[in-house]
Amino acid sequence: MIKPVIKRMIGPILMGVIGIAILLWLGTWQVQRLAWKQGILAEITAEIAADPVPVPTLISTDMKYLPVTATGTIGQDELHVLVSRLEIGAGYRVIAPFELDDGRRVLLDRGFIKPEAKDVFRASGPATITGNLHWPDDMNSSTPEPDMSENIWFGRDIAAMARALDTAEVLIVARADTGQGIEAMPVGITGVKNDHLGYAITWFSLALVWLGMTLFLLWRIKTRTV
Repeated sequence: MIKPVIKRMIGPILMGVIGIAILLWLGTWQVQRLAWKQGILAEITAEIAADPVPVPTLISTDMKYLPVTATGTIGQDELHVLVSRLEIGAGYRVIAPFELDDGRRVLLDRGFIKPEAKDVFRASGPATITGNLHWPDDMNSSTPEPDMSENIWFGRDIAAMARALDTAEVLIVARADTGQGIEAMPVGITGVKNDHLGYAITWFSLALVWLGMTLFLLWRIKTRTV
C-alpha cells in the first residue's frame, strides 16, 4: 500500500519532471538554433569578403551583400544618416549619388563623418568604388521621419533616399575610404541578431529553478507529514 506522504508527492514529482523536461528541450532547441545561426553568419561573412565583381546589369534584392566594384562619379549632393559608433560617439553616414560609367545612378554609402564635418563642402569627382550591395534593415515603425530642413535622416530608407537623390533603389556600401575625410563603414554582421545563446541560458536556468522549486516542495510535503 502506498504511504500517504508518497501519494502527496506524486503530483509535484510529475509536474517537476514534465516542467524540467520541457525547459531542457527548449534550451537544447535554442542551442541547435545557435549552431544554425552561426553557420548562416559564417556564410554571410564569407560572401561579404568575397572578390568583387562588376555591378550587374540587372540588380535585385536577393543580391544583398554581393561584393562589387564600379567606376563612376560621386555626386556632390549628400544625405546624412544619424548614427552612433562605439567609443567614437554620434556622427553621420554620408549617402551620395554615384553615377556609373554606363550612366546608371545608384546610392553610395561613403561612410562616417563626425558632427562638425556634416556641412563641410565635398566636391563631386570620379572614383572607383569597391563595396557591397546592401538593403539595410534600418527602418521600422518607430523610426522618425527625416528632418529635411536639417538634412538629417534616422535610417537608410532606400526608396525615399533614391527619390531624394534621383537614383535607382540600389545601395553600394563602400569597403574602403572614398576620400574627403569620410571613414568607410563597410557592411558587416554586427547588426545581425543572434540571441540564441541568451535564450538557451534562460531556459536552462529556468529548468534549474524548476528543479529547486520541486525539491523544496517535496521537502515541505515530507516535513509536514513527519
